[in-house]
Amino acid sequence: MSNTTIDALRGGCPPPFFNELSFPTEGGHVDGRLCSPFSTLSCCIPCPMTDWAYPDNFTTATQAADWVNVVGMICCGFLLLSWIFLPVEKTHRHYLSISLTCATVLMNLGFIIPLAAKPQQCFNEITPNGMDTSSVCAASGAFLLAGGWAGVMWVFLRALSLHLQICWQLVVGRNYMWFSQALGWGIPIVGLVILLVFSGVSFRFGATCHINHENSLADFWIPLLVFAGLTVIIQFTTFTYCIKVYLASLSDNSATTEGSGMPSYSNSIRTMTPRQAYRRVRRVIQLQWRGIVIVLIIIADVVFFAVVFVFMDNTVQAIKDDPEKALIWAVCLVQSGGDKDKCLDEASNLVVNLPTVTAVLILLAMNGIWLLLLLGRWSMFVAWFDMFSSFLGRRPKKEFVSVDARMDIKQDPRSYEMLDHEPGKADTVLTPISSTLAPTARGGRHTPDYFGQTARYQPHQRSFSSPRPPQQLYWSAAQEHEQGYPQPPMPTSQPHAYENMNPLGMNRIEKEDEIQYSAPRSQYTQPGAADYGRDHVFI
Repeated sequence: MSNTTIDALRGGCPPPFFNELSFPTEGGHVDGRLCSPFSTLSCCIPCPMTDWAYPDNFTTATQAADWVNVVGMICCGFLLLSWIFLPVEKTHRHYLSISLTCATVLMNLGFIIPLAAKPQQCFNEITPNGMDTSSVCAASGAFLLAGGWAGVMWVFLRALSLHLQICWQLVVGRNYMWFSQALGWGIPIVGLVILLVFSGVSFRFGATCHINHENSLADFWIPLLVFAGLTVIIQFTTFTYCIKVYLASLSDNSATTEGSGMPSYSNSIRTMTPRQAYRRVRRVIQLQWRGIVIVLIIIADVVFFAVVFVFMDNTVQAIKDDPEKALIWAVCLVQSGGDKDKCLDEASNLVVNLPTVTAVLILLAMNGIWLLLLLGRWSMFVAWFDMFSSFLGRRPKKEFVSVDARMDIKQDPRSYEMLDHEPGKADTVLTPISSTLAPTARGGRHTPDYFGQTARYQPHQRSFSSPRPPQQLYWSAAQEHEQGYPQPPMPTSQPHAYENMNPLGMNRIEKEDEIQYSAPRSQYTQPGAADYGRDHVFI
C-alpha cells in the first residue's frame, strides 16, 4: 500500500492511528475495533492490537505454545490408538479417560488449525476478522471453546464418580456411563451453539480466535466456572473425607480381619469399623490417583486461562468505554511517531504481561502430555512392540508361567506355562511338572518355588481334589465272570412250600430240599476246612 493511500486512510489522525470513517461499517468484527476520540475525529489503533501492546517476541511465544499443542496432540493420538487397537488388559481403558482425551484433542485443534493455516487476522487496517469472514477463525474458535467446555465437564464427572465411590460406596455402572455421555457431550454442544449465536468468536488474542465480549460472561465464562467450582468443591470434599477416615483409623483399636479377604455381608459404611473404611478408601485411591491428579491439573489450567482472559477482555472493554485510561499510551505512540518499543512501559499497565500469557498458553497445551504421563502405561509400548514384531515375522519370546501360579487365576485363559502372545493364534504349550524328575535334572529355566519349602502335593491317580476330569472306567459283568470264579447253578423255578417263611428270620430247610438251595463246594476250599454250606443252609 502506497504512502498516499495510507495517508488517505489516516484521514487526519496522527500516525500510527487510522480514521474510523475511512473504513466501512460492515465486514469483519467491527466491535473489535479499538478507537478513541481525537479532536473531532475517531482514531483507531491498527490491527492487530497485540502487535502494538506487546514486544516483537509475542508472536514467537504464541507459536511456541502452538507447537507444544502439536506434541500434546501426538500424545493424545497415541493414547486413543492404543485404546482402540490394543487389548484392554494392556491399556486399562475407561470411558472417562477416553472422553477426557477426546476433549483435550478438541482443545488442541483450536491452536493447531491456525498454526497450519496461517490465517489473516485482520479484515482491514483496523478491523479484526471474525467467524463470518474467516473459516479458519470459526473452526479454531469452535474447537477451542468446545474442548474447554468438554474438558471441564469430563473432569467434573470424573470427580463426581470418585466421590460417589469413596464417600457413598456407590458402584458407578452402566447408568452412570450413559448419564455421563449425555451430560459430558450434551452440555458442551448446547453451550457451543449458544455462545456462537449470542457472542461469536474473532481474532482478539494471537492467531487463535476467542470468544467476543458481548454476552460472554452469561453464555460461557460463568457456566464454565460454575462447573469448575463444583469440581473443586467435590474434589476437596472427597479429600476431607479421606483425611477424616484416616484420622479415625488411627484411634481405632477394634480387632479386625485385615488380611482375611472374607466378603462383607453389608455395604453400609455404618457397619464398617474406621480401620476397614480406611483400607477401602486407600484401595480406591491407589487405583484412581492418576485420575485425581488429572482433574486437579486440568481444572487449574482452565481456571487460570479463564481468569487471565476475562481480565484482558474486561481491560479492553474498559478502554473502549473510557478512552482516557489509555490516553498516556496513545500520546506516547503519537510522540514517538509510531515506535511501539518506546511505549511498552505505558502499555504494560493495560494488558497482561507476556510471561503470564505464555504460561497460560503452554499450560493449556501440555494437557495432552499430562494425559500420556498419567493415563499411559508401559504395557502399551510393549504391546505395540509385540504387534509390530508379529507383523515383521518375528515371534515374541514365550512367557514362562508355572502351573502352580494358576491357583488363584484358574479361570484366566493366560494361566499356562508357555504362552504364545502371537495375535490371532492360540498356540499353547503346557509342560506338566513330573514327580519322577529330580530338581537337579531339569535343564534351562525352572519354576521358582512360590510356596517356600513346602513340598508339592502329588495327587492320586483317582483323586478328584485337583481340577482334572475323572478317568472313564468300564466294567463288564460277563468279562468279570469269565476270568473269575465259576458261576453257581441257579435253582430251577418250581413251586415249594416255603412261601410263608419270614425273610428276616432264620428258617430251617428240610433235608430233602437242601440240594435245591445249596451252592456247590468251591474248588478253592482247603482240605479239612469246615464246609458250613453242606449241612446247614440258612435263608
